[in-house]
Amino acid sequence: MGSDIRLGREKPWSDIGPQRVKSSKPNQELKLHSDQDRGDGSVKYVLSGDGAGSLFLIDENSGDIHATKRLDREEKAYYTLRAQAVNKRTGRPVEPESQFIIKIHDINDNEPKFTKDMYIASVPEMSDVGTPVIQVTATDDDDATYGNSARVVYSILQGQPYFSVEPDTGIIRTALANMNRENKEKYQVVIQAKDMAGQMGGLSGTATVNISLSDVNDNPPRFPQGTYQLSTPESTEVGSPVGRIKANDADIGENAEVKYSIIGGDGVDMFDIMTDKDTQEGVISVKRPLDYERKKIYTIKVQAENTHLDPRFLLLGPFKDTATVKITVEDVDEPPVFERASYIMEVKEDASIGTMIGAVIAADPDATKSPVRYSIDRLTDLDRMFNIHSGNGSIITFKHLDRESFPWHNITVTATEISNPKQVGRVPVHIRILDINDNAPEFATFYETFVCENAKAGQVRLHNCKPCRNTE
Repeated sequence: MGSDIRLGREKPWSDIGPQRVKSSKPNQELKLHSDQDRGDGSVKYVLSGDGAGSLFLIDENSGDIHATKRLDREEKAYYTLRAQAVNKRTGRPVEPESQFIIKIHDINDNEPKFTKDMYIASVPEMSDVGTPVIQVTATDDDDATYGNSARVVYSILQGQPYFSVEPDTGIIRTALANMNRENKEKYQVVIQAKDMAGQMGGLSGTATVNISLSDVNDNPPRFPQGTYQLSTPESTEVGSPVGRIKANDADIGENAEVKYSIIGGDGVDMFDIMTDKDTQEGVISVKRPLDYERKKIYTIKVQAENTHLDPRFLLLGPFKDTATVKITVEDVDEPPVFERASYIMEVKEDASIGTMIGAVIAADPDATKSPVRYSIDRLTDLDRMFNIHSGNGSIITFKHLDRESFPWHNITVTATEISNPKQVGRVPVHIRILDINDNAPEFATFYETFVCENAKAGQVRLHNCKPCRNTE
């Protein structure tokens, strides 16, 4: 089926308007016709301009124009051509040259294409229905000004009933209430974009949208058990850990951060707790020295609570939990302990060898109450001035003492467990030597004097007599 383009002096083609050719029919013909053509074969038609002779060919006798290949509006939307009818014999124009435009009529030969093959998006869990997630966009290279070839409508192929998409805008929204990240975190949604306003016969394209639910603090911390049993030796140093407990939180990140505290029990003053930031565990440590013989079991009540609360979910209940921790103090074989931190004893310097000066007392603090053996650390009594009874701790003199030589003796006494010689206690003993009158007076220097032979009784010295003057 062709279209007539009439050539004439009074109506050049520019007054008539552009001729449309459908791009889907590459062999569709146009026909040039001159009013001067009587059908006797004396007129031939000449075509020039865009694509003449290559893309567009003309039959010089009939004026029929046809395209040599498929026309694509997206490559070139229109062509400007010039047509003229001339006398075959003389070659002279029988009419003035006319210009016309062939405008390629669009057909729906391009499917919608999304700006991305895959989209990544997230939306907070527990969001209200209709919360926007992301907007996807598809474009169509067809002519948007002509028909519905480029009018795109969006629909969801996969991802229901969790999500929906607005047909005109491509905005994806939540479609289901109370979506919980802890139940399902990731969703794959497939969106279709179809042209021709979604009508049957339209072309379509698809894109995948990977949607993740981001975490909100909608879960409180919970201890997996109500009571914990821990134990630690009585020798555990202050500040050292005793054990760990953990309240589990189904949330992640800062929403799962937990603060621990001791809120009751008879061990409040004996133990402390802090949070391990890496594991979110509660680390229980010793606050004061432990003594198995004084108290063997402590009980503390530990609380775990979230540090970042979301007011929207406070109605769900308190975001805290408690647990009871029983801590058993284990007995440790401790060295003997003296009843005093140090001893001061006195003895007279004239005390005979074997005289008892005093006694020290030490005992095993453990429940076994192992007997002890006493001894003197000879490095503190190199001259072996003293001795000690190994059974009762009595200290006696072992050599004669002299206050004028050593007024004090400082020795160290040890107490050793008989059942475990590795357990040794030590105590300093300071022995003061008391003075006795065992030294006669002595002049500090030698004195020499002279007396006159005729000196009178009671006279100390006669300075004026001749012998005295001679001596002076």
